[in-house]
Amino acid sequence: MRILISNDDGVYAPGIVALHQALADYAECVVIAPAEDKSGASSALTLDRPLHPTALPNGYISLNGTPTDCVHLGLNGLLEQVPEMVVSGINLGANLGDDVLYSGTVAAALEGRFLAKPAFAFSLLSRQADNLPTAAYFARKLVEAHERLDLPPRTVLNVNVPNLPLEHIRGVQLTRLGHRARAAAPVKVVNPRGKEGYWISVAGDAEDGGPGTDFHAVMQGYVSITPLQLDRTFAEAFDSMHGWLEGIC
Repeated sequence: MRILISNDDGVYAPGIVALHQALADYAECVVIAPAEDKSGASSALTLDRPLHPTALPNGYISLNGTPTDCVHLGLNGLLEQVPEMVVSGINLGANLGDDVLYSGTVAAALEGRFLAKPAFAFSLLSRQADNLPTAAYFARKLVEAHERLDLPPRTVLNVNVPNLPLEHIRGVQLTRLGHRARAAAPVKVVNPRGKEGYWISVAGDAEDGGPGTDFHAVMQGYVSITPLQLDRTFAEAFDSMHGWLEGIC
């Protein structure tokens, strides 16, 4: 099997090295990742300039673009053989709840939605790499087990791994996305020349993080796995909106 590996932390990030090492003897793996950190890029495509892939000494391909660019090119002509699966990560930092709206890690996996096999996005709940082996272990186990899955097309599996040594992980839980409160206010800064700017601040705390959510699972020491779908249609709103539209038209 051929697997395309990407991420949003960049081609030199320790997480993508750990993921590649975990899967290299399981499948034929090719790594295409952003030349620099593109965290928070979501599903952005680069449309205002050409993209230039660069082969690195370790065999990885660096791209001057976003995570979605990397997978898009990998599935649409850059490679001689089309990969059969996309695996993204291992992100250093959580991708829980509303994070999936902004996450380049999840977006890279979403770009693999056209393939027959489900895509995976892996994240470790830490900015440090100490427990990357734990996340790599579960990445291998879950990707290996994908053939036993029977999922609808365009399914992405979002996996978050607690920042714990492997022996302290309590298991794996199937979860739904929780929800965060509003993010903290942007931080205003002024440069030495008096020009004002803003830093986007930290994400909000869990607002909906009870049992059954990805937030709750990881806080209890479980690996969280949440199936995602691309269709964001809010079907439950149809009934009330039909009546609303009748009053307008």
